[in-house]
Amino acid sequence: MRKILTLLCGLLLYCTPLYAQELYLLGGSIGDTASGDRSYTWSLEYMQELGEYTAISVAWLNEGHLPSNHRDGPTVQLWGHTKRIYKQFVLAAGVGPYYYYDTELAKIGRGFSDTHGVGGVFSLAGFWYTEGPWVIELRTNLVKTNDIDTYSAMVGVGYQLDYSSAHGPSSEAGPPHVKTTDNEITVMIGQTTVNSANSPESIAQSIEYRRGITRYLDWTIAWLNEGDNRLIRRNGILSQAWLVRAFLDEHLALGVGLGPYVLVDRHGSSRDDEDTETVAGVITFSASYRFNPNWLVRLSWNRITTSYNRDTDVIMAGPGYRF
Repeated sequence: MRKILTLLCGLLLYCTPLYAQELYLLGGSIGDTASGDRSYTWSLEYMQELGEYTAISVAWLNEGHLPSNHRDGPTVQLWGHTKRIYKQFVLAAGVGPYYYYDTELAKIGRGFSDTHGVGGVFSLAGFWYTEGPWVIELRTNLVKTNDIDTYSAMVGVGYQLDYSSAHGPSSEAGPPHVKTTDNEITVMIGQTTVNSANSPESIAQSIEYRRGITRYLDWTIAWLNEGDNRLIRRNGILSQAWLVRAFLDEHLALGVGLGPYVLVDRHGSSRDDEDTETVAGVITFSASYRFNPNWLVRLSWNRITTSYNRDTDVIMAGPGYRF
């Protein structure tokens, strides 16, 4: 996963000052190629043009709840696409790595395991650019892994964050800025969900300090309390490096962060009842809306990766102060 995200960081930092960005939300149906079992699927994707015929995307792909596999994770894809057809339609093909988290359910009983691995995603897509900033997308995916392979069909809507009046992908971005972020302190509250057979939930709280390092790079340190449920009673300190970018006259800021989480779990692992002290990994997708130069509201979705079958999703929101 580290190599995948390093590649992503390099490509995005290389192209960010030059080309435009688009944000997509997709949903549809997915099937297991071997068994034929079906479920839902959805994806949240950020796509950035690299040139006239190429683009790169980073997305979170959720493959739904197949009978024995609840799988999702981040993907990075390189795209080749056509010029505009009839001024509004673009065809594209994408390929890239997929770092997946799979909650594998026992065929008998309530047992489960949180497994991690790397696969590949192969995609074909069509984009219809409207008269405004909105885009309609149709897509099909084939996912190949060492575990199960899946195929899916999705439809969704996108928004051109750097909108151009010309139909199709825009090759112009907004004006450059010295830093996306100066200093921020944010207090958040939300929900923790354990990736298990029963998905127990608890209340999560966090306080985060964020500082801008360069134009598109932030650093954060935060305290996170994931609450107390049947499987975890966990809290700790996490630190992340972030790729960030502001849009809509600096009101909207989007970012993806990655880093370590030094934690203490009072419920311990599935093998004993002792406290578990360990270092986990965390990847976070975050968006903030800035009401004025001093105040903002932030929404963050954290995926915490453990080595003892206690992966969690922590979704939180709260106000922040900029200075």
